[in-house]
Amino acid sequence: MKHDKYPPDTNQKTAIDTPSKTVVDMDERNFVPSPDEVARRAYFSYVNQGSSSGHEVQHWLAAEAELIAERDRTRTHGFHNKT
Repeated sequence: MKHDKYPPDTNQKTAIDTPSKTVVDMDERNFVPSPDEVARRAYFSYVNQGSSSGHEVQHWLAAEAELIAERDRTRTHGFHNKT
């Protein structure tokens, strides 16, 4: 006869017991652009400003701010809800 080494945990929930979310709740005020988007925008800023080194953080922060501002503008006009 096979004995279980550990007794079953009665506090564990199965996947059936836990509610599933089909829609991801995202607080739109806390929008953060993806690192890939920011990197792409920062790179173009770097190239457009003469490819001088030493300003990586400034390019990154400016790119992030631009993407957030663009998101806010489209959210204001409702373009993000179009289906």
